[in-house]
Amino acid sequence: MFRKTLALFALLAILNSWGCMESLVKPEAKTDTGEAMELPPYNGPRAKVAVADFEWKVDQSGSTTKMTIGGQSIEVEHSEHKGYMTGLRDMLTTAMVQTKRYRVLERQNLGSITNEMALREQGLTDKSGKEKGKVKGADLLIMGAITGWEPGTSGGGGGIGGGTLGKATALFGAAKGAYNKSSMAMDIRIVDTETSEVLAATRVEGVAKDVNLGGVLGAIGGSGAMAGGLGGYAKTPMEKAIRTCIYNAVKYITENTPQSYMKY
Repeated sequence: MFRKTLALFALLAILNSWGCMESLVKPEAKTDTGEAMELPPYNGPRAKVAVADFEWKVDQSGSTTKMTIGGQSIEVEHSEHKGYMTGLRDMLTTAMVQTKRYRVLERQNLGSITNEMALREQGLTDKSGKEKGKVKGADLLIMGAITGWEPGTSGGGGGIGGGTLGKATALFGAAKGAYNKSSMAMDIRIVDTETSEVLAATRVEGVAKDVNLGGVLGAIGGSGAMAGGLGGYAKTPMEKAIRTCIYNAVKYITENTPQSYMKY
């Protein structure tokens, strides 16, 4: 009888521990609605804009590596910065849509759109297939250049990839970055696509100085919601610096878009 009672208590203890463990690993979802930009509500006409490819203006001398193959010298461009710029452009595009002040036109993945048009030309779709010549033109082009990048971490193994090595590198970078000041700076220009006139320009900086031990857990658990090649910075001070920079850039754009472009 005693053994049966002991076994029952042991079983209850195991079930209870499983319940606690389940609560710790329970998946969570968080949607960024753009509220952090703290913009007033808007329900008026919008401007048509496109976001250009970002430029990397930080330590350009170190963005390429010279190699000699067959007696010829070639330069190989590092892909790490490309991943950063793609992620930053995606984040800026999303934030601009969230303002509800712009009709943001897709320019980064036009290949997918042209492939859809090609299906109609080949007779593979019905009359609802997309036709050429109907892609909307943008009145404004948002151009960005990264002019400052001080993460205070290794970036979680950018360019190394996933797997055990990638996670270990991310863990080290996040733990180190949890105590370091992180910052990012970017130059933003609003350009009229018809005249090429620069209507407004500024430099925006995002800085995070707080201690954030959550970066260690973030490196183990995954890349979070950071876009492109920025996943290694999730839940570190650098993520806060990046988001601060993006949100301030969008606030500047909304405040400096001439009213005459708000007509759609």
